[in-house]
Amino acid sequence: MTGHSNNCKLTSSEELLQRCLSVVMPVYNEASTVQDVIHKVLEQPQVAELVVVDDASTDSTWDVLQKISTENSQLATGGSLLKTFRHDINQGKGAALRTGIAHATAPIVIIQDADFEYDPEEYPVMIAPILKDRADVVFGSRFIGSEAHRVLYFWHSIGNRFLTLLSNMFTNLNLTDMETCFKAFRRDILQSIRLEENRFGFEPEITAKVARLKVRLYEVAISYHGRTYSEGKKINWKDGVSALRCIFKYGLFRR
Repeated sequence: MTGHSNNCKLTSSEELLQRCLSVVMPVYNEASTVQDVIHKVLEQPQVAELVVVDDASTDSTWDVLQKISTENSQLATGGSLLKTFRHDINQGKGAALRTGIAHATAPIVIIQDADFEYDPEEYPVMIAPILKDRADVVFGSRFIGSEAHRVLYFWHSIGNRFLTLLSNMFTNLNLTDMETCFKAFRRDILQSIRLEENRFGFEPEITAKVARLKVRLYEVAISYHGRTYSEGKKINWKDGVSALRCIFKYGLFRR
C-alpha cells in the first residue's frame, strides 16, 4: 500500500480503530437520508475521510450537503473529514464513483450508498481481511452468514443471483453477491483501474477488472436493510439489462 500503509497493518485489535478508511458516497436526490447517513459514517472510528459526490441532484441534496459541510468545518479541530463535490450534469452512479475514487487519499476505500441499506457500523467486518493482509479487495455479501436482512422483492433476489452466476462464469470467481454495493479496496489497486461505466454498470465492470488483476479477493457476510421504491430505491429492470451488457463486455469480449 501507499500513503498511510504503515498504519494499516493489524497488530492488535485496537489498531482496527485507526483512521485508514476513505468512504466514497455517490448521491442523487437523497435529501431525506443523506444527512443521517453522513453523520453515521463520520461516527465510525476507522473513517479518515468521507468523499461525497452529488451527481447533479434536482432536489435539495446539494443544499443539505453544503450545510453539513459548513457545520463539519466549524466543529473540526484537526481538519474536516468531509469532502463534497458536485457534477453540473447528471452522469450516473459510475461517474460519481470515478470522481470520488480519484479524490480518495486513505489506504483503504469503501463504497457507501447514501441511505441505510448498508450499515456503516459494519466497516470493521469489511476491512478486517485487508488489515490482516489476507485480502486486497473485499465484497460484502447479502447472501451468506446469519446477519439481518429485510424481506423484499423475490425477483430482485433472483436477478441478483443470476447476474452473479453469469459474472462468475466469465471471471472464474465463486462470488455469492457480485451486485453488492459494499465493496472495499486497497486504494492503490482501485485507483490503478480505469473505470468506464457511468451508471449502474460499475458492479460487473469492477468485478471483471479485479478478477483480471489476480488480486486476493474475499467475501464477508453483511446485513442488508433494503428500501422499497416508495422509500427511494432507484435501480430497476433496465439496470439489470445494463448489467448483462457489462458482464459480456468486460467478462467475455475483453478476456
